[in-house]
Amino acid sequence: MDSALRERIQQQVSTNEVVLFMKGTRQAPQCGFSATVVGILDELIDDYTTVNVLADDAIRNGIKEFSEWPTIPQLYIKGEFVGGCDIVKEMYGDGQLEEALGVSVEAAEPPELQLSDTAAAAFKQALQSDSEVVRLEIDARFNHGLSVGPVGPKDAVVEVNGVRIAVDRGSAKRAQGVSIDYVDSDNGPAFKIDNPNEPPRVKTISVRDLETLLESRDAPEAKRFELLDVRTPQEREIAHIEGSELLDPGTQKRIAQLDKTTPLVFVCHHGMRSGQAAEFFLNLGFTNVTNVAGGIDAYAAEVDPNLKRY
Repeated sequence: MDSALRERIQQQVSTNEVVLFMKGTRQAPQCGFSATVVGILDELIDDYTTVNVLADDAIRNGIKEFSEWPTIPQLYIKGEFVGGCDIVKEMYGDGQLEEALGVSVEAAEPPELQLSDTAAAAFKQALQSDSEVVRLEIDARFNHGLSVGPVGPKDAVVEVNGVRIAVDRGSAKRAQGVSIDYVDSDNGPAFKIDNPNEPPRVKTISVRDLETLLESRDAPEAKRFELLDVRTPQEREIAHIEGSELLDPGTQKRIAQLDKTTPLVFVCHHGMRSGQAAEFFLNLGFTNVTNVAGGIDAYAAEVDPNLKRY
């Protein structure tokens, strides 16, 4: 590493009390490990600095040599290298991270959970000893994880349907009212977690599902939905799905005034632009937002061969 690059990195480390070298930004992490560390830091402190290594290849490679650590993210506190995602999680679990940050956090309040009989039976089969518990983790993005292991020193533990379940402090706040079931899925038996605290997300449907939705649209009991085409007017002239409406400024203004529970379904050429539009309307407060996977191209290939592909 040349001296100029080393000085750039040293400047970031020295002038910021807490700095995280990560993929993406605090508001938009671009890898799961970076998102995990951001979620932990957000639980503990309001202000810290992030450096997006994806925006600077020199920093992305240089920080690994600077820290003598091969992976991203990397956390520094008060000029000292702390470690990567796994070390941060471990320190958060046993209270060392709060000590390093100089903060004090109250112990987690045990949440109320529900566990079905089938899920309880599956967990009991997985637990190998009385010292093990089921661990439920819910990160800041409401990604859920289940594992088996020991109780952490600052975990909250609840017993539900004969099974002990441990949650860390961050997860405990997001776990209130969570129900866990064990159901058959396309890939075999799997745990199913329902979390009433989870914010709305953009859903995805296949073009076959869209076909079914359109076929039932005129049924008396059918719920009204808006099918919105986010392509250009020129693309729409080439081909469009019957029943869809171009999302032009006038349509956008009309949609924005609808009840926020109105189902919105977005479609584009391949599903990328419609996904971005769906996220936009989700951020406007709409709670039932869906993107059509594969877009009109997949619809032409799988549903309506009369549509022109381009």
